[in-house]
Amino acid sequence: MVETLHPEWPAPPQVRALQTLRGGGCSPAPWDSCNFGDYVGDKPERVAANRARLRPLLPSEPCWLRQVHGITVVDAATVDTTAGAPEADAAFARQPGTVCAVMTADCLPALFCDRAGSVVAAAHAGWRGLADGVLEATVAAMNAPPSEVLAWFGPAIGPRCFEVGGEVRSAFVEHDPAAASAFQPAGDGKWLADIYTLARQRLMAIGVTAIFGGGHCTMSERERFFSYRRDDVTGRMATLIWLA
Repeated sequence: MVETLHPEWPAPPQVRALQTLRGGGCSPAPWDSCNFGDYVGDKPERVAANRARLRPLLPSEPCWLRQVHGITVVDAATVDTTAGAPEADAAFARQPGTVCAVMTADCLPALFCDRAGSVVAAAHAGWRGLADGVLEATVAAMNAPPSEVLAWFGPAIGPRCFEVGGEVRSAFVEHDPAAASAFQPAGDGKWLADIYTLARQRLMAIGVTAIFGGGHCTMSERERFFSYRRDDVTGRMATLIWLA
C-alpha cells in the first residue's frame, strides 16, 4: 500500500489532499520504493505500477506535469491526461474529481484552496521557481481573493541542509530585502537557505496569510522522503489535491 500523510490544515470538507512518502511501491534501489517520477531512470513499467497503486486513493488519474522550474500554471480540467504531461510547474482545478499533482524530492510542494472550497491548486517550487514567482502565479490563477486562500507546505529540504550559493540569496534579497532573514552564512561564500520561510514571505506579500505545514526535511528524514541532494539518483514523491 502506498504510504501517505494527510495535510493538517483547516480546509473545507470537500477539499481532499494527500502527500505520498517513499514506501509502499515496487521500485528497487535507488528509487525504493514508491517512485512516481518517470524521468529519473526508473523503468517505465515500475513507475506505471506505482501510479496504479496510488490510483484507488484518487477520484481520477492525476494531471501529472512535466516540471521545468518555471511559473506556468495549467487548468487541470483542460489537460488530456492520456496525451502526455504538459510543461508546467503548477495546476489548479475548479471541477470536482480533477486531481492536481506535483512531484518533488527536496523542492517545495505547495497546496492551495479557498475557504469556500471552490478551487484548489498544487505548485512545485524549487528555489528558481520560487524566486521567479510560481507561488504568486498559482494564487493568481485560482482567481480567489488572497485573503480567502489557504496554503499548505509539504516536505522539502530543511534549513539546516539547503546549502546554496550567493547568487541564490541575491535573487531573493533583491526582490525583498526581508528575505535576508531566511539565509544563514555557511562559510566559503555559501548560505543555508530556509525555503519554508522564503515561501511564506512570498505568499504573505500578496496577502495569503493562512499558511500551514512545513517543518520536515527531506534530506535528513531518509526513511520517509526522497532527496535528490542526498542521493542524486532517487525517486519522486507526489503531492495531490482535488475537490470531492
